[in-house]
Amino acid sequence: MNLPTVAFIGTGIMGQPMARNLLHAGFPVRAWNRSAAKAQELSAHGADIASSPAQAASGAQVLICMLSDGPTCDAVLFGEDGAALALTPGSLVIVMSSIPVDTAVEQARLCAEHGLRYLDAPVSGGERGAREASLAIMVGGEAAAFEQGHEVLSAMGRPVHVGPAGTGELAKLVNQLIVASTIATVAEGLLLAERGGADPAKVHEALLGGFVDSPIWRQHGQRMLNNDFTPGGPAKWQLKDTRTALAHAQQLGLSLPVGSLVDSLFAAMVEAGDGELDHAGLIRQLRRNNPLPE
Repeated sequence: MNLPTVAFIGTGIMGQPMARNLLHAGFPVRAWNRSAAKAQELSAHGADIASSPAQAASGAQVLICMLSDGPTCDAVLFGEDGAALALTPGSLVIVMSSIPVDTAVEQARLCAEHGLRYLDAPVSGGERGAREASLAIMVGGEAAAFEQGHEVLSAMGRPVHVGPAGTGELAKLVNQLIVASTIATVAEGLLLAERGGADPAKVHEALLGGFVDSPIWRQHGQRMLNNDFTPGGPAKWQLKDTRTALAHAQQLGLSLPVGSLVDSLFAAMVEAGDGELDHAGLIRQLRRNNPLPE
């Protein structure tokens, strides 16, 4: 069985291991990244390296976009030398970036105008999930498009079709609000243990297996204990996502008080210069908000 050629646009922290898993699954991959060196690392795994988005897409049956935000995706897909415009009708565009719901809906419309199928398929699981091909993949789009992309998506994680175009991004906003608030609560809990005189590492160990236990408690809690904030998911992108979620909630007439408070904490963290750190670094902001007595 011949596997489709995949154009992979955006080979950063998440995109590179995702593309690598496609290669390991046998998919031909043609990669492009704005910083060429990041794409070049994939050549050792068998990827062809393109000099432009359009060159990456030319002759591909599937185009995956894993870029930082909506405007960047729009420019790469539909701007000058746009990757989507280089695809033949019937090809599939999969945007795996975290972008606004309305942006995904509009991208789906533009793809349809060019005879292309479209999925918005953002992910959760961080760099570790990308490396281990265990990402949760929330997919919006038509059922036929999901069927067309299922094998490709399954090489990177667990895809679930949640509804029409835009609903993948909506599911990701739900995910990001829950992740952000959970990270904030884990940080508060460990700070309370730390300042209350307990051994935070032992508190962390004691709560494993209980209702508190979760990947965030295990992974990000451990990062907080180790003060290791090497970015898997930078705080600046967490803030982007909470801002997007709150803006969409406002469009729906919803008030989300917990999400708003957590968003303000991440905003303070970014303003303090920690935006490039992993979002687990929020505990640093809580420590700044609660200085030790002189």
